[in-house]
Amino acid sequence: MSTRRSWIGWQFTGPFLAVFALVFLAPIGYAAYLSLFRNRLIGGTAFVGLENYTKAFSDPQFFEALSRVALFLVVQVPIMLFLALLIALALDSGRLYGAGFFRISVFLPYAVPSVVAALMWGFMYGTRIGLVGNVNDAFGITLPDPLSPDLILAAIGNIVTWEFVGYNMIILYSGLRVVDTALYEAAAIDGAGQFRIIRAIKLPALRGPLAVATIFSIIGSFQLFNEPQILDTIAPNSITTYFTPNVYAYQLSFGGQQVNYSATIALIMGVVTMIVAYLFQRRSIGAGR
Repeated sequence: MSTRRSWIGWQFTGPFLAVFALVFLAPIGYAAYLSLFRNRLIGGTAFVGLENYTKAFSDPQFFEALSRVALFLVVQVPIMLFLALLIALALDSGRLYGAGFFRISVFLPYAVPSVVAALMWGFMYGTRIGLVGNVNDAFGITLPDPLSPDLILAAIGNIVTWEFVGYNMIILYSGLRVVDTALYEAAAIDGAGQFRIIRAIKLPALRGPLAVATIFSIIGSFQLFNEPQILDTIAPNSITTYFTPNVYAYQLSFGGQQVNYSATIALIMGVVTMIVAYLFQRRSIGAGR
């Protein structure tokens, strides 16, 4: 009987495990296999062991790309999550006029594909035919060029924030909706004001949802690709071939025909992302105890 039950369990989980192995484990294994070889001009593909990894850890372009996304993570993610938190608290307060329309309006940018969002904002940033250029002409001023090398990372941060603040707002708002209303009633009887309720009830209840939103944002920051890749056609002088690690891996593979080294960069970034996300998760769990 127990044997039959075990087979029934495998019948339910088998299709998922097969698809998981095919679309997730197999590509990772193949990338790990490619990272152990190098395509030489003379002699073709040769086994080099960990030589590609040694090269990556001494590659200044890779570390510049990694430091750029790290800066993006440290600055953009807190701003985005803070805005999402404010919006979620405003919606949950019950005092916001037209809350349903406002909630949909904030979430709607998440439904816009990142490619379309990058193109739309890229043309708005334009100093010739875009919104920035129109403001300059209308008021006779010269606004800073958002697509300049010094401001391009901030411009991308604005695009990503516009895209995902609604998504994170939904996560936090959902966490607030499951709070027992009896806690609010008890706090009101004790004479607690709104700020006291937020600090003592709502923010502790959001510890879990906020941790989930942060982990998703960490992963998304290290995977930054679409926005700089699209803006490269509009601001080619600001987006380098190693602007982010993913852009670097893409250019190595499709532009430089260095598939093996590209696989190495991709694997290293996967491990880095996993470690950072895991450390944050452990820290958030420890803080919640």
